[in-house]
Amino acid sequence: MLLAVVLVTLATFVHIGLYRAVLRYLSLQAVVIIAFGSAVSALSIVLFSYYFQVFLPRSVPVIYATFLMCLSGGSRLLVRFLISDLLAVGRTPVLIYGAGKAGRELNNVLSQGEEYRVSAFVDDNRKMHKTTIQGVTIYRTKYLSKLIDKHNIKKVLLAMPSASRSERKAVIERLSKFPVEVMTVPNLSDIVNGEYQIGQLKEVAIEDLLGRDPVEPNQSLLEKNVKHKTVMVTGAGGSIGSELCRQIIKHEPTTLVLFEASEFSLYSIDRELRHSTIGTRVVPIMGNVQDQQRLTKAMSEFKVDTVYHAAAYKHVPLVEYNVSEGVNNNILGTYRTACAAIEARVSSFVLISTDKAVRPTNVMGTTKRLAELGLQALAKGYQTQHQTLFSMVRFGNVLGSSGSVIPLFNAQIAKGGPVTVTHKDIIRYFMTIPEAAQLVIQAGAMAKGGDVFVLDMGEPVRISDLAKNLIHLSGLEVKDDLNPEGDIEILYTGLRPGEKLFEELLIGDSVSKTSHDRIMTAQEVSMEQAEYNQLLDDLQQAAQDYDQQALRQLMLQAPTGFVPTDGIGDLVWAQSNVNKSQTN
Repeated sequence: MLLAVVLVTLATFVHIGLYRAVLRYLSLQAVVIIAFGSAVSALSIVLFSYYFQVFLPRSVPVIYATFLMCLSGGSRLLVRFLISDLLAVGRTPVLIYGAGKAGRELNNVLSQGEEYRVSAFVDDNRKMHKTTIQGVTIYRTKYLSKLIDKHNIKKVLLAMPSASRSERKAVIERLSKFPVEVMTVPNLSDIVNGEYQIGQLKEVAIEDLLGRDPVEPNQSLLEKNVKHKTVMVTGAGGSIGSELCRQIIKHEPTTLVLFEASEFSLYSIDRELRHSTIGTRVVPIMGNVQDQQRLTKAMSEFKVDTVYHAAAYKHVPLVEYNVSEGVNNNILGTYRTACAAIEARVSSFVLISTDKAVRPTNVMGTTKRLAELGLQALAKGYQTQHQTLFSMVRFGNVLGSSGSVIPLFNAQIAKGGPVTVTHKDIIRYFMTIPEAAQLVIQAGAMAKGGDVFVLDMGEPVRISDLAKNLIHLSGLEVKDDLNPEGDIEILYTGLRPGEKLFEELLIGDSVSKTSHDRIMTAQEVSMEQAEYNQLLDDLQQAAQDYDQQALRQLMLQAPTGFVPTDGIGDLVWAQSNVNKSQTN
C-alpha cells in the first residue's frame, strides 16, 4: 500500500508541475498545487488501504495530508524565503507610495527583479494601516520620516497612475521635504495605450509639480478650422509649431503645410508626421516669413484654409542682442504673412503671441505686441474687404520648449550644479505644450476678427521653488547657508537684459469669458491701418539702416507700453560704438 501511495503521489506531483517550479519564484499558486496533490495522495491512501485490506484509523489520511502539505510546501517556501533574503542583500531599499492595485503589481514586478527591495508601503488610507500585502507592511504617511531613516530609503516610487495632477502635486510636495529621489509608474492612459508597463519607472513629470489638471478639449472647436481642410503652420519645426502640427494632424486635415526656415527642424517634424499619419498629405516647405511672395505662392497653390503663425524669435536676451532681426522677423514677418493670407483668401489666421507682449520691458515682448497691433489693424481696416479672420492667442511659458528653464535645470543637476536662477523672487506662468497647442486651436475657432485671446495659465510658479523641488526629487539636498553640507547650490545670477520679475497676460481689466473655461478674450488698445502702416514703414527703414536709436524711439512711441529696463543691447551696434571710440 505504501509503495502504491508513493508512486501515485510522485506521479501526481510530476503531473501538476511541482518539480518544475523554480523555488525563487514560488507563489501562492504553488501552495494550491501542493494542497491539491496532498489531497489526491491522501485519497489514494484510503483507496489502497481498502483495496489491500489494510486497517487504518480514519484520522490517518487527514494527518497524512496535513503533514505532506506542510513538509512539501513548507520546505519549498522556506528555501524560497532564504533565497529571497540572500538575493535582497545588495538591492536598493525603496518605499512604494500607494498600496492600491498599481502598488501591488509594482511590488510583484520588483520582487522578481534584482535592483530594488520594497521595504514598506505608504498609503493615505487609514483603514490599511499596519496591514500587510505580500509580506510588506502598509504605513500611514505620517510615518514617512521614520521609515526613511529606519530603512535608509533613497528612493520613493509613486504608484498612483489614476490620480489627478493636483493629488500628485500634494504628494510630491510632501516628499520633497525628504532627501529621497522620487520616481513614478506611468499614468493610467499610458498603460492602457501600451506606451508603458506598470513596472516601468520614470522620473516625475514636471507637470505633476504644477498640479494643473487639464480640461477636456471641446472636440467641435478642435475640428472647426482643421478637419478636412488645408492647414499651414509657420515655424512648424519649433517647440510650439511642432506640437501644433501633432495636434492638428489628429483631426484629419486634408493637407498640412509645414513652413519652416530651419532645414533640420523641417526635416525632423516632416519625418515624424509622415510616420504618424495615413490620410493627411504632409507638405514640407522651406522658407522665411519675411518673404511675402513665397508665402503667397505657397498659400495660393495649396489653397490654405487656416494659418497658425508660430514663427518668431522668442528668446528674450537673444532678441535684445539682435534688435534689427527681432523687428524684421517678429513684426515685419508677421505682417507679411498676414498680407499673404489675405491675398491667398485664407479663412482663418491665428498668431501665437506671448505674455511678454503685455507692458513689455524688452524688445522681444515689444515686437510681439507690435505684431498683435498689426493684425488688429488689418482686422479693423479690411474686415469688410477680405474674408480672413485674424486673431491672436496670448499665453506664458510652456514646459519643455526650447526656451524653458526645466531642461536647463535638469542638465545642471545632472552635472552636479550649480543651478542658476536669475532672481530669488522671479515668478512665471507655466503650461504644458500639448495643452497650449490644443487651446490655441480651440481659441482660433472662436475668432470673430481682431480677437485677443488669453489662456488661463493657473497659478504663477516661483522659479527658485521649482529649482529646489527638482533638486529634492533627484534625491539631493540644496546647498545653502542653512545646509552647507548639501549637494546642489542655487546660484542667483541677476535679471538678464529686458527680463521682468513677473509676467502679465492682460494690459487692462477688460476681459470677457468665452464658451471655454480656460480661454478668455481681452479688449485692448489698437491702431488705425494708416497709422500702423506708417509705423511699419519707419520701423523697416530704421532696421534697414541699422539705426538702433531710431528703432528704440519708434518702439517707445508706439502704443505698446514699452518701458525698457536696460539701454540698447544690440551687440553689433555696441561693438560699432566701441570701434568708433577707439578710432577717435
